[in-house]
Amino acid sequence: MSEREKAIGVFDSGVGGLTVFREMMKQMPKERLIFFGDTARVPYGSKSKETVTQYSRQIIRFLKSQSVKAIVIACNTASALALDDIEKETDIPIIGVVKPGAVSASKKTRNGKIGLIGTEATISSGVYERLLHEMDGRFRIIGKACPLFVPLVEEGLIDDPVTTEIAGRYLADLIDSDIDTLIMGCTHYPLIKDTIKKVVGEKVELVNPAYETALECLEMLKEKDITNDREIELGETPYRFFVSDEAEKFKTIANMILPYGILGAKKIAIEEY
Repeated sequence: MSEREKAIGVFDSGVGGLTVFREMMKQMPKERLIFFGDTARVPYGSKSKETVTQYSRQIIRFLKSQSVKAIVIACNTASALALDDIEKETDIPIIGVVKPGAVSASKKTRNGKIGLIGTEATISSGVYERLLHEMDGRFRIIGKACPLFVPLVEEGLIDDPVTTEIAGRYLADLIDSDIDTLIMGCTHYPLIKDTIKKVVGEKVELVNPAYETALECLEMLKEKDITNDREIELGETPYRFFVSDEAEKFKTIANMILPYGILGAKKIAIEEY
């Protein structure tokens, strides 16, 4: 198989990264994609930088064993805590989801007040603030950790009164801060986008880094001259899925997220990598 025809590896702490995977399917239909969800160790948001970096290294070693040509870290926490270190160690192109989301927010805001929701690790890392202040020092970023959103999504409680109640509590302070833009700084959060929008109201523009990340990945492939220009062969399965725990549960949620059903996912012992 030529370099162009190799797959792109995509990984997340759980199922949230499928929002990025879904956008990549739309934006680059000729590309083969491999997804790994670290469902045994989700969530990453409450873990240390050292632990998240260790997990990310293991996953990248696994993806490289599948001969991928590029890697997308479809996890805000891993992008915030591990990307800088891992990028120096990896000999294939690798991107995260933070920068595309920050760039999009900088373009959408009208009053310079940007809300940010994410895991505890993403919020405390300050990575979004740093990037946005580099773009414009006048931006005011109001962050809020929403640690319960990830387990609610992982349990499939996407359209549920409990999720609406929790969202109302989390987002009240951001609404009072007069934000006009809100970065969904975790790839799980677009799965409850309708709930978040209902709580913050129509005047607040939501930023979904998944879409921007897919576009950036496409640009990266063009820049490196490794885009696949051949049609996927009839009968070929261009998308493969791997998890570290409970493949059947992952399959159920994946079939709610992706545009067509998947046949299954393979469980692997990620700690062996």
